Amino acid sequence: MVHKSPRGDDRQFIMQMLRDQLGQKVWPVHRLDRATSGVLLFALDADTAAAIGRQIMARTVRKRYLAVVRGFTEASGRIDHPLSTGDRREDQPACTDYVRLATLELPIPIGRYPSARYSLLSVWPRTGRTHQIRRHFKHIFHPLIGDTTYGEGRHNRLFRMEFGCHRLLLHAMEMELQHPESGELVRLHAPLSGEFACVEAEFYSRADQRMPADKDCNN
Repeated sequence: MVHKSPRGDDRQFIMQMLRDQLGQKVWPVHRLDRATSGVLLFALDADTAAAIGRQIMARTVRKRYLAVVRGFTEASGRIDHPLSTGDRREDQPACTDYVRLATLELPIPIGRYPSARYSLLSVWPRTGRTHQIRRHFKHIFHPLIGDTTYGEGRHNRLFRMEFGCHRLLLHAMEMELQHPESGELVRLHAPLSGEFACVEAEFYSRADQRMPADKDCNN
C-alpha cells in the first residue's frame, strides 16, 4: 500500500519507507493499485506535487502499461467507454489505447474452447479513472489475467498451475512528464521482474511475430 487505508491491514507503507530512507516528508503523485507493479512517483515538496498534478489533470503525462488479457485482441485499438466514479455523478469519459505485442495459445481446453488464448499488450490510459484498464478490458471481453475482481477464475487458476503466477498481470512500465522546474522531458522506467517477467518470456519464446514494445497507438 502507498499509505494507510481503512481497506487494508498492511503494516508497511511506501510513504513511510521513503520517509525513513530520505529523512523527510514525501507527497504521492502517481499511485498504483496494490496488485499493480511498476512506476510510482513522489514529490519532495507540496509545490512540486501540485505542479505534476496539474500535468496529470491536463493529460500531458504519458503512461504505458504492460498487461496480459484473455483471448486474442485486435492488433491495436481504442476503448472509449465512460466509467462510473463511485459517487452520484454521471459516468465520466474514459479512454484507453492498446497495441498487441504477442499472443500465446496453450493446448489446454478451457470452458467450451479446445485451447486457451492470451494476448500481451502495451496499454496507454488516456484518462485516469479508478481501475480503468481492468474495467475497460473486461468491457471488451478480454479481462486481465490475475484480476480477482474483474477477471475470470478459470484463467487465473490456469496461470497459477502452468506458470506459478499468482499476481495481477498489470505493470506500469513507463511514465513521461515535464520536469516541473526545468521543463525537460523526464522518462521513468520500471523493468519487469519476477513472475511477470517469466510470463513475458513465455509469450516471446512461442511468438511467431514480435511487435516493438514501445510502439505507440495513435488510433
